[in-house]
Amino acid sequence: MAGEQSQKDVLPTNEVYHPGIGSYQQTYRESIEHPEEFWSNQAGILDWHKKWDKVLDDSNPPFFKWFVNGQLNASYNALDRHIKHGKRNKAAYIWVAENGDEKIITYDGLYRRVNIFAKALLDLGIKRGDKIVIYLPMILEAPVAMLAAARIGAVFSFVFAGFGAGALAERINDSKAKMVITADGAFRNGKVIELKKIIDEALELTSTVNTVVVVKRTGSDIQIDEGRDVWWHDVNKDSSVYVEPEWMESNDPLYILYTSGTTGKPKGAVHGNGGYAVWTASTLKWAFNPGDDDRWWCAADIGWVTGHSYIVFAPLFLGLTSIMYEGSITYPAPDRLWAIIERYRVNLIYTSPTAIRTLMRFGEKYPKQHDLSSLKVLGTVGEPINPAAWKWYYENIGHSNCPIIDTYWQTETGGFMIGPQIGLGLPPLKPGSATFPMPGVEPVILDEKGKELKDEEKGYIAYKKPWPGMFLTLNNDPDRYKKVYFEKYPGMYFCGDYAIRDKDGYYWLLGRADEVLNVAGHRLGTIEVEDALISSKEVAESAVFGKPDPVKGEVIAAMVVLKEEFQDDTEIISKLRKRIREDLGAIYVPEEIHIVKSLPKTRSGKIMRRVVKAVALNQLPGDISTLENSASVDEIKEAIEAFSKEAKK
Repeated sequence: MAGEQSQKDVLPTNEVYHPGIGSYQQTYRESIEHPEEFWSNQAGILDWHKKWDKVLDDSNPPFFKWFVNGQLNASYNALDRHIKHGKRNKAAYIWVAENGDEKIITYDGLYRRVNIFAKALLDLGIKRGDKIVIYLPMILEAPVAMLAAARIGAVFSFVFAGFGAGALAERINDSKAKMVITADGAFRNGKVIELKKIIDEALELTSTVNTVVVVKRTGSDIQIDEGRDVWWHDVNKDSSVYVEPEWMESNDPLYILYTSGTTGKPKGAVHGNGGYAVWTASTLKWAFNPGDDDRWWCAADIGWVTGHSYIVFAPLFLGLTSIMYEGSITYPAPDRLWAIIERYRVNLIYTSPTAIRTLMRFGEKYPKQHDLSSLKVLGTVGEPINPAAWKWYYENIGHSNCPIIDTYWQTETGGFMIGPQIGLGLPPLKPGSATFPMPGVEPVILDEKGKELKDEEKGYIAYKKPWPGMFLTLNNDPDRYKKVYFEKYPGMYFCGDYAIRDKDGYYWLLGRADEVLNVAGHRLGTIEVEDALISSKEVAESAVFGKPDPVKGEVIAAMVVLKEEFQDDTEIISKLRKRIREDLGAIYVPEEIHIVKSLPKTRSGKIMRRVVKAVALNQLPGDISTLENSASVDEIKEAIEAFSKEAKK
């Protein structure tokens, strides 16, 4: 699959993590040619209460079913089996608060807490199949609540604790939740976010919730609705209890996770128990190959799918020790990420390209202050990583010794779809490429009409075959499930992303299909322009969007954040235009480049490009309650207004 690469295209990796791609090729071939046998063997990564009758039921596409009639329990696989097999006293989580407080919880400690809260849920009237919403910050009660729900067969929907009341109410109503689990508040950037007040506002717009369980985190004054609201510490009154796990059919729902967006009704992706569990455990093992003594840190938020799959389920299925951090990566200083890696001797770090670019802005001085020698593997998630950020991460954080596992996947896919795989044989790495698909994943690049494109031709990425981690349906909306994901290319899963496969079989993801610009008949990916901007030594972050133009259809506009040392460069915009013209060509040169101090980001660090575009075009930006810094919206407005005034002169 991979041919020889020129030296300029390939960065060397530490030989310890470079066993050769041959084992990957064999495994991948087996998964495609003999899928049922392959997945039957791979499912042994978990403990099953009852073996399945059939590996895959594809009789009613696109509603595929995996490990049909097999029975298992996610909580049992995360906890009970490790207690039985010698990991009772191993740390499951090392939790770090924003103020530096820490807690270590062993597998036995987590097991006890989950059983106690599972009993509390039962006592509060929650039973198998009931829906509950979890609205918690990054505290240990979050995985406890998820695992307790899974233990009794309740279906949970974790809503990121940055959403406002309206977005929260919409998710409660769609899931028909009977219970909400929340906290009095959360700490973020040294401030208190009053979560319970948001819950109270949301519940005025809902009718299904009977009980609200409240964790005391900040000690904030809150309103208690007698008969509805109960304290977490009051309902967890048993000191020790055992709750028999509900044995769930593989295709019973485990959780509902709503995709976020600035427009449109959120889509509730329903993930099942069996296929999802096999997929998450397998993909983490294949991609990162964590050792039993390694410390794993997925520096995401539990409220997103990354946190579901790779903070909670997959690491616990594999019996790992995970770091869990409550706060911002730049608070109280921009070295927070590096300080935690040094203090807790983290071996495998998994974070977003946006976070990397944010930290790049502050230069190399902060990582140099810390001993990062414990790191063995670096990972990225959330969006394609541009080559400049890849190289900075590789050289300054991994000291050119740690391979970068650049993973591509979605909420709907459940786990990694494309990415380098240490566990199966690491290929030579190309900065910016997610490399090759996971076993069982068969991607294809297509044009608008569904014609398969040749190597090095840009198009839409789709998948030919189902895989165990794929979501079951959209909650309450199976027709939308079929229309959005399977109608564009019949018989294939359409993920809505733009990509290219190079002559060596490497996949390069180019962003969302709806983020493709149409400039004078040329289809250009926004990420290509962003990469060119960020590769300039002066730029830390960028967001590119299209502005309507009566002649060209669209013209390119960009917002950029400069690195600290280039704040006073008056010639920066002309330098950036020149750089893009030289690197990509005149067609890619932005009509407008605006310098701002910050870009709108969610609290998980993702740049909200649609918000940038909406504000720049004087449109309603949609729900911005998840933004880390809402002042960035005002700054964009001011930059556009100043540009318009100057243009009129």
